[in-house]
Amino acid sequence: MQNTSTLYDFNTNSKANDWLVIDDVVMGGRSDGNFYIDENGHGVFEGNISLDNNGGFSSIKYECPTIDVKDYTKIRLYVKGDGNSYQLRLKSNRNDYYSYTAYFQSDNNWGAIDIPLKAFYPVFRGRDLDIPNFKGETIEEIGILIGNKKVQTFKLVLDKIELIK
Repeated sequence: MQNTSTLYDFNTNSKANDWLVIDDVVMGGRSDGNFYIDENGHGVFEGNISLDNNGGFSSIKYECPTIDVKDYTKIRLYVKGDGNSYQLRLKSNRNDYYSYTAYFQSDNNWGAIDIPLKAFYPVFRGRDLDIPNFKGETIEEIGILIGNKKVQTFKLVLDKIELIK
């Protein structure tokens, strides 16, 4: 039995349009995020965060086929960052208005970041919700958000996202 399951493997055949960029412009902000696949086949999420017009975030999301995660305990990101803090966001049902989120800290080296599935807590528009944490049954959407309440540039390079038993 495998101990890992790949949620997304970035490679030269990956399509950038698998991932949708959503910036604070949806609410009048001025942040500008971009996502592309680089020449090495890595996913690159980069841009600028602006606090103008009550903005302050940029995000990407991937709507995946329904994935049964009952047998897994963690999600692992293989990333190279920039020292910024990011949120990994999950939806067990893509139609839910809220996401489950957990923060991770990036650095300037390639590395694996493991986040326990039970650590994901529900949020909506930056506010914690008074409902149970992620139950760890299914995933239908994966996202990454940066919104640290400050003006900043960012660049997160992604290699793989996996589930770990």
